[in-house]
Amino acid sequence: MNLSRRHFFLGSLALPAFAATQPAGEKPNVLLLLVEGLPAWLLSCYGNTEVQAPNIFRLSQMSTRFLNHYACAPISDSAEATLVTGRTTMQLKAGGDANLEKLLSGIGYQCGTSASGDEAVKFLDGQSKGKPFFLHAGFTPFEKLPADAGQYAQAKLDTFGREPAAKNATHGRELLGAGLLETQRRIAAATTALDAEIGKVLARLTQKGLQEGTLILFTSPCGSLFGRHGLWGAGNSSEPLNLYEEVIATPLLVSWLGRVVPGGTRPEVVSAYDLVPTICDITPAALPNRNLCGRSYLALAAGKPLPKKQPWRTTVFAQYGDTAMARSDRYKLIVRADGKGPGELYDDKTDARERVNQYDNPQFLTVKTELSAELAKWKRGYSA
Repeated sequence: MNLSRRHFFLGSLALPAFAATQPAGEKPNVLLLLVEGLPAWLLSCYGNTEVQAPNIFRLSQMSTRFLNHYACAPISDSAEATLVTGRTTMQLKAGGDANLEKLLSGIGYQCGTSASGDEAVKFLDGQSKGKPFFLHAGFTPFEKLPADAGQYAQAKLDTFGREPAAKNATHGRELLGAGLLETQRRIAAATTALDAEIGKVLARLTQKGLQEGTLILFTSPCGSLFGRHGLWGAGNSSEPLNLYEEVIATPLLVSWLGRVVPGGTRPEVVSAYDLVPTICDITPAALPNRNLCGRSYLALAAGKPLPKKQPWRTTVFAQYGDTAMARSDRYKLIVRADGKGPGELYDDKTDARERVNQYDNPQFLTVKTELSAELAKWKRGYSA
């Protein structure tokens, strides 16, 4: 019987929360759903009430949702390279880093990549139980927008923001003029179209009987502003480079039936550079003998307590060129040219849209000093 996407999700939610499945350390299938340019703020499972993404929302109900997941660079290609290797942008070497595909193929996984829902479905059609696979399913929904806004033709889209073009706007500046709202409506339509593609892939996974033995990860290399702050795309939409929350805060849903808490949420600050250690924790793949700064978040996703002597970190970092960021659960520090360029400091608890730069505010000197020291230590430790 062919299952509709509705049957897929409702059936999944009816499964016991911790059914008997293969234990960690064996070989679950790994499905990485990676969406370029998708910020967490755009999704309904992260609180957006205007853009419809029901399949991704249902996936979040089957997953542990990380509330504070950060990209490790504000540019998509560098961010993705770090995500699949665990290496910082300072450490990356062209073609010289072991990525997830190399690690998993080395232990017998059948590996594949896809650039659309149809390609992902075709790969899944070739899989069978008992033979583990790794599928890197990439999506670029905002590369070519729909011709019209469809169901969003009259949408107000107040969550997007339509500020005048920033003085330092560069890439995408032409989209910030009179037609901005219409373009934003097409962004919303593209997101809903992406959701249908994700639903198609997940439905086929169930139809093939592979869902129970598959670890599903849904995330993005880095996000986009789409009009917020008077900017359009990612970090390179301004000069100097920006690391606004819309760019650096990305979704992370982790689903693995019987092993990960369905419908769970985690507040810890985690990073894209934690993905490789997590996959190596779950599978028999050996963690690369490199100087990696990430840590497996499997215990967090599984709802297990951490060792008292190994609490989770309180700060994550990102870097590109001469611009670097330290992000705690409350504050964000951005340093350029080792402090010689314009800096930024935001209190994201009281100023979630990051409108007030506190970098030169003496009341924030202690926070600035502490985060500066942490950032400098991270850069020293993981530059090679």
